[in-house]
Amino acid sequence: METVELLDGRVAGLRQRAGEIPVLALHGWLDNANSFLPLAEHLEGLDLVAIDFPGHGRSAPRPEGARYHFDDYAFDVLAVLDALGWERANLLGHSLGGAVSTLVAAAAPQRVRSMALIEGLGPLSAPADRTAEGWRKAVARSKPRERRVHARREDAIAARRQGSDLTEASTRLLAERGLVEVEGGWQWGHDLRLTWPTAHRYTEPQVIDLIAGIECPVLNIHSEAGTGLMDSRMFGLRLAALRHRRETVSCPGGHHLHMVHPDRIAPSILEHFNEPA
Repeated sequence: METVELLDGRVAGLRQRAGEIPVLALHGWLDNANSFLPLAEHLEGLDLVAIDFPGHGRSAPRPEGARYHFDDYAFDVLAVLDALGWERANLLGHSLGGAVSTLVAAAAPQRVRSMALIEGLGPLSAPADRTAEGWRKAVARSKPRERRVHARREDAIAARRQGSDLTEASTRLLAERGLVEVEGGWQWGHDLRLTWPTAHRYTEPQVIDLIAGIECPVLNIHSEAGTGLMDSRMFGLRLAALRHRRETVSCPGGHHLHMVHPDRIAPSILEHFNEPA
């Protein structure tokens, strides 16, 4: 895949021109465009652009004093589509990228032809009566801190795997784009403000309303074994809110299943993007 720079160099990405079908790929939280490399090998026929969200991978961070609000990613995506000259495109989103895709499709339906969502049907939600609690947590924990430096590259890779279901191979692939060599060792280059708690989440009825507002066909791909991000009842209600659900596919491999078993899900993705909208 070739390297691309968008939005005056503020957004970096990778592009594979293997066809005419425009697809913008959006990665998960603290991941980067490399997360789509295993899948890209199986996606012939697409003009695939995988970006690094701001503050991730090789994209520039948000300006000093800014926070990483979920809503702002939707405007980033629309700006990237404009920069690519894509009036209407397909979205391929994983986790955070899937949630952002959901918001973009609901807010600007004329820009999204179809979507394939991997572990990402809508954003995380919180009950309305936990709003004050969420704000207090955000204020208490949104503090600058020293960035950890790992003596060895292997130590940095091991640290990234802690608390996740990432395989070693997947983590190494993310490390190629996310690790930075510094004095004294290695550190992950993502903006540390990305780890600050969010001050606001949508309520579940708001998420359902967003999903119900999606006008394009949607392919949902989820982990065969639950990953704990969303219970089965909530996922079922979100699926039911979709007006144009084309297919739901389950696959082993955990939350990053697209990096573990790309060959298993690629045929469904290709079929989906090749179907008339």
